[in-house]
Amino acid sequence: MTDLLENIEIETAPQPGVAIIWMHGLGADGNDFVPLVRELDLTGLPGIRFVFPHADTMPVTVNNGYVMRSWYDIVHSDLGRREDEAGLRKSQRQVEALIAREKARGIPASRIILAGFSQGCAMTLQTGLRHGETLAGLLCLSGYLPIASTVAAERSEASLTTPIFMAHGRSDGVVPIGRASDSRLLLQSLGYQVEWHDYPMQHSLCQQEVLDIGAWLHKVLA
Repeated sequence: MTDLLENIEIETAPQPGVAIIWMHGLGADGNDFVPLVRELDLTGLPGIRFVFPHADTMPVTVNNGYVMRSWYDIVHSDLGRREDEAGLRKSQRQVEALIAREKARGIPASRIILAGFSQGCAMTLQTGLRHGETLAGLLCLSGYLPIASTVAAERSEASLTTPIFMAHGRSDGVVPIGRASDSRLLLQSLGYQVEWHDYPMQHSLCQQEVLDIGAWLHKVLA
């Protein structure tokens, strides 16, 4: 049994019928995206339970071993080299435990969205592509597909019909847009439907992106 990660919950209505599990980036915590709930246009959507988990703390190699909240270790600034597969899989189990809790609370997998920024985006793809049921969607912001060489063998058939939204800054100096673009191309080659957006920004969010996320939520939750 995986211990449940500490998390923040916001419900837009009593007895929500949708859950969005939203994962933060390196060194942040669940509070990072809480303000976004007020910015999204959720008009007309069913009640949503936003779940913002806090990743465990660990020493991060590229940050000189400084201990911070992180979903997995980053060993090299070139994100594709020497990936922390054990850390990714441990966090994947923790995200799966959050999905299982939402299902136990009455929200089916088909109404659960995984979302994340940067490392949280990597965890969204790591977990969502391998989940045994079709989720409502994967919302992938300023991140990339981790341990990409394992996806073809490990992805679930059910995940093929899960809608994927990918967004990235064209001037991102943390996760280069080329890495995200390569991830998108690999996903498309495996048969996934990916809605792609890029923006004139760095490793962050912008207002147009918030509008595009809102429009996508209306589409996948209609």
